[in-house]
Amino acid sequence: MAQFSIYFVRHGQTFFNLYNRMQGWSDSPLTEYGQATATKVGQALANTAFDYYSSDSKRAIDTAQLIRQAAGATAQPFKTLMNFREVFYGYFEGDDSSRTWSLVGRQYGVTSMHELLEHVPIDQTRDLMREIDPWHEAEDNSMYWERINQGFDYLKAHHDHHQKVLVVTHGTTIRSMVAHFAPEIDITNGPKNGSVTRIDINGDQIRVVDYAQDLADVKVNQHL
Repeated sequence: MAQFSIYFVRHGQTFFNLYNRMQGWSDSPLTEYGQATATKVGQALANTAFDYYSSDSKRAIDTAQLIRQAAGATAQPFKTLMNFREVFYGYFEGDDSSRTWSLVGRQYGVTSMHELLEHVPIDQTRDLMREIDPWHEAEDNSMYWERINQGFDYLKAHHDHHQKVLVVTHGTTIRSMVAHFAPEIDITNGPKNGSVTRIDINGDQIRVVDYAQDLADVKVNQHL
């Protein structure tokens, strides 16, 4: 049975993050602050050997490359996996986030995902969004989990022996994985840009060890 640890890092801040816009499969560049955050992550993790991955979104790739550079790990393997992209928001890609969530959660009178999660599970938010998408192209929950599970299957097939794997991915994706594998954890507050979430794999068992840890709290020694 494969045994290894995955460190999911949320990409650095982007302009869409700064402007409070929906950013799923759409993309925007890292801000200077976002670049600096990625560099700090790499410095904090410099003494740990990782195999590096990111989603195939440019913001995730750029963050991963900055982390590798700051960690002095540019010779380490690096691969992109589309499976760990952010949720696809369909018609609402690039829209103002408050406007989108007020439409998705209209019956609850909310204006943010944070507020909506006080009423419904995160899995249900995807189904609600697809229902109101005029084109019905936003990912529903079953579509989303099909590709996420394929991503975990790929990592399980390629890693073992207590290896450490770093995957640069996205905020809602991290929240969704934590809610799925550790429903007791409160995910109403999303992970900050550059935060680290650790998930351990032991065969078919998947365990969340840390959620959205700031750099000062990140622990990657052999005893964890």
